[in-house]
Amino acid sequence: MKILVVGPAWVGDMVMAQAVFRYLKQQHPDAVIDVIAPASTAPLLIFMPEVNRTILLPSRHGQFHFWSRIKLGWSLRKENYQQAIVLTNSWKSALPVLFAGIKKRIGWRGEMRYGLLNDIRVLNKHRYPLMLQRFLALCMKKNAKHPKWFQTFPEQLKQKTMLSEQKSLLPIFSVPEVDQQAVLKKLQLNVNKKILALCPGAAYGPSKRWPPEYFAEIANKKIAEGHEVWIFGAPNDREAAEKIASLAEGKVINLTGKTNLSEAVVLLSFAHIVLTNDSGLMHVACALQKPVVALYGSSSPDFTPPLSEKVNIQYLRIECSPCFQRECPLKHWRCMRDLTADKVLPAINSIEGEA
Repeated sequence: MKILVVGPAWVGDMVMAQAVFRYLKQQHPDAVIDVIAPASTAPLLIFMPEVNRTILLPSRHGQFHFWSRIKLGWSLRKENYQQAIVLTNSWKSALPVLFAGIKKRIGWRGEMRYGLLNDIRVLNKHRYPLMLQRFLALCMKKNAKHPKWFQTFPEQLKQKTMLSEQKSLLPIFSVPEVDQQAVLKKLQLNVNKKILALCPGAAYGPSKRWPPEYFAEIANKKIAEGHEVWIFGAPNDREAAEKIASLAEGKVINLTGKTNLSEAVVLLSFAHIVLTNDSGLMHVACALQKPVVALYGSSSPDFTPPLSEKVNIQYLRIECSPCFQRECPLKHWRCMRDLTADKVLPAINSIEGEA
C-alpha cells in the first residue's frame, strides 16, 4: 500500500505526526509512506525511519501558491497512491492530493474542503482533546469505535508509566552516530561534561516564553555544579539567548541561529537534560528520549503534552491560564512570571536524578 501524508508546518506538530507513521506501519507493515512537508518541518523526517520519501512543498508556511500546489499534485499522479491523509486543516493543503488523482482522501473538514477530500471527518474537540488523537483518528475508519487505549490517551499521558500500545506509538527519533560526529566537528564542540540544554524560544509568541533571567539563574546554578549549558533556538530567539548568555557571564555555549533544524536535533541528542518552553524543540527532545522539564503558561499540556515518560511538567494553572494568546491579554504574564527559577530547579534536580 502506498500512502501520501500531508504533514504539518509547525515543528511540534510534525514530531507528533510520527505517531501516525508508526501506527500506519503497525496496521500495514508493507506500507510505503511518503510525506509532503514545507521547508520548516521537512528536515525532521530524516529522523523518522517509517518515512520512505519527503516531498518538499513548493511554498512557505502561510503562502497560498495555488498553481504550484496543483502542479505538485500532477507530478505525483504516476506514484499511484492508494490513499492520502491530510493532517492539516487548510483548504490549500488538500489541493495536491486531489490533483494527484488519489481515490481515497482523508482529513478533517477544516476550511469546508468538500470536493477536495472525499472522506471528510467533522472534528469533535471534546471527543479528541489531544492533537495526537486528532492525527491518529484520521488513520482509523470513519465513525469506528475506537480501541480502549486510544480513548485513554489523555489520562495515560499524564502518568509516568503509559500503556504499551501508547508507548509503541510515541515519537522516537533515530540519530546516526556519523551525523553526531559531523555536526560536532562542524561547530567545533566537545562533549566532556553533562549538558543542560536550554530552549528559551517558542515560535507561537512571547506568552509561551519563560523569562530569560530565569533561564540564566538555572544556567548559573548548573554550571556551578559542573554542567555545560547549550542554548538552542532559531534566529528569532537570539535576543532572549543573548540575554541569558550575558547574565551567565558568557559561560554558556549559545547555538541560537547557528544551526539548521536537523543540526539542532543532532546536538540535542547529546543533552543530559532539557529545560524548555512548550515549543517545537520540546517535542524534539521528547522524541530523542531525553529527560525534559517542560514549562507551560499560556498553553496547556492537556492539548499538546510532551510525549515522553521522562518529563516533568511545570504549570501553575492560574485562573486565566490557558489563554492560548500570543501575548498576555492582561499584560501581567503571571503564568510565566510566577513560575520562578527556585520553583523549577527542584524539578530539574529530580528528573536528573532519575536519568
